[in-house]
Amino acid sequence: MTQVVIYHNPSCSKSRATLQLLRDHGIEPSIVAYLETPPTETELRSLLRALNLSPTDLLRRDEAAYRELGLDGVAVTDDARIDAMLTHPELLQRPIVVKGNVAVLGRPPENVLRLLEAARA
Repeated sequence: MTQVVIYHNPSCSKSRATLQLLRDHGIEPSIVAYLETPPTETELRSLLRALNLSPTDLLRRDEAAYRELGLDGVAVTDDARIDAMLTHPELLQRPIVVKGNVAVLGRPPENVLRLLEAARA
């Protein structure tokens, strides 16, 4: 069985709920505390592909770093947004759950059920 990975922030209620949902379905995921161990550029780009999201879609717009770095500007490139997420991992939407080459955002936590159903199909 392919390992399930959760990019987790234990301070986030959605992240905790998503982790519990996985456990309630008998899955003990590998936990990546992404604030302590941020993804590499290669990993982040792979996550974006697996999520089928743009860097803009993965950014948390309510974070101070988002405003301070001016990431909402139309002239800001995807590469600049990726660099910002690498330097400021708190900018990443969370939690991200990965199984194989497919990933979902656990916002809401029930999104993870799609990933589990796809794995059974």
